[in-house]
Amino acid sequence: MDIVFSSTVDLAAAIAKRKISAVEALDAYLAQIDAHNHAVNAVISLDREGARERAKKADAAQARGAALGSLHGVPFTLKDMHETSGIRTTVGFPPFADYVAKQDSPVVIRLKAAGGVLMAKTNVAAMLSDWQSNNPLFGRTNNPWNLQRTAGGSSGGAAAAICLGMTPFDVGTDMQDSIRLPAAFCGVYGLKPTEHRVSLAGAFPDPGGAARSVRLMSCLGPLARSVQDLALIYQIIAGPDGSDTDLAPVPVQDMPKLDPRTLRIAFAPSFPGFPVAGDISAAVENLARQLQSAGALVEEAKLPKLDLHHDLEQGGALIGMMLEAAQPESPEEPTPVSRWFEALARRDRSILAWDRFFENHDALLCPVAMTSAFPHCEPGTPITVDGKEQSYWMLPAYGAVFNYSGHPALSIPCGQGSEGLPIGLQLVGKRWSESQLLGIARAIEPLTGGFRRPPAY
Repeated sequence: MDIVFSSTVDLAAAIAKRKISAVEALDAYLAQIDAHNHAVNAVISLDREGARERAKKADAAQARGAALGSLHGVPFTLKDMHETSGIRTTVGFPPFADYVAKQDSPVVIRLKAAGGVLMAKTNVAAMLSDWQSNNPLFGRTNNPWNLQRTAGGSSGGAAAAICLGMTPFDVGTDMQDSIRLPAAFCGVYGLKPTEHRVSLAGAFPDPGGAARSVRLMSCLGPLARSVQDLALIYQIIAGPDGSDTDLAPVPVQDMPKLDPRTLRIAFAPSFPGFPVAGDISAAVENLARQLQSAGALVEEAKLPKLDLHHDLEQGGALIGMMLEAAQPESPEEPTPVSRWFEALARRDRSILAWDRFFENHDALLCPVAMTSAFPHCEPGTPITVDGKEQSYWMLPAYGAVFNYSGHPALSIPCGQGSEGLPIGLQLVGKRWSESQLLGIARAIEPLTGGFRRPPAY
């Protein structure tokens, strides 16, 4: 088997059936990292010896007949924002350069309890605050499809590492398209679950034990090379954990096998006033036609009557208020608490409008971002889309709409555009419907072709 490009599901099955050992799997991934990481700079803080010791323990446990978890012996990486005991967590920020947490975050505990073997962290935007993964500690991550282009951010290291077979999966964070945009840029899959579905505890370095301020809009979710792998990792990490009290006790269901003829799909090649490249909007329309030919009920979306630009502004304002609360010292003129509650009330109206939309549709098909992977640049530099300069700050707009509303959304690879770069499209569903949304993505997978390796690899 081609170990490094096998799915997580197949790799776990091969280890469980003793076709390969956990050590053999780890060695294959380490060799892939050694061969290709110098070009893309995606994998950081590699714990080579610690991972080998964990892989040996996994093989020993299997030899003595211990019960095997769903990830038993499977190597993996994590975005450099999860607190991990024994491996530093920096978020690409020099003051955290040597920070090592005393204990794993709840998500890391679950992945290890399932038998996963943590190898390393993956590179991020500094403080997770940009759509390019570049920081003063580890430098810039390049896109495997074109090294002169960005892999996206802030989960760019994760997306690039998965694309190049340096890890089977990763878990990122998404407050403004930070899972879905890099997944689209690198041609892999990425899921942003419903808000409050996956624990945020330990999802950011916290050396001082300060009160957690980011409690809205941010989500943790998996990136992988197949829908089936997303479903597996999602089921492991989702649900209440005894640490994050915001988590809803909604059952996590198995991914259903769906017939395309039963699906009700709305599609939107663009949103009002949002720029988008022509090959991306064309990909939305083409996939909609294919779904219709496959028997799905497909119609162009009548989007909720919302000012989506205003929603983006309000989402930014909420983020600003949360970050203000996280500062060690209060500003001279702190935001009145009344403004916080007014902002939540405005957000409620948008959430309910999208809830009503999804009463009549199983999923919305739309762009993930306004463009495919763009050349490396300074943050804030205008981005050229079909020959026209567009605001850098509109990069995550199509995804950030659903951070504001809290609805689950995933990025699916859908071929390449005119420049030979991956195109990613977005599927959005009703709140708490991740399993259904993943089932829809799996039903669509034969039409899109799924993950493709970059030609040079």
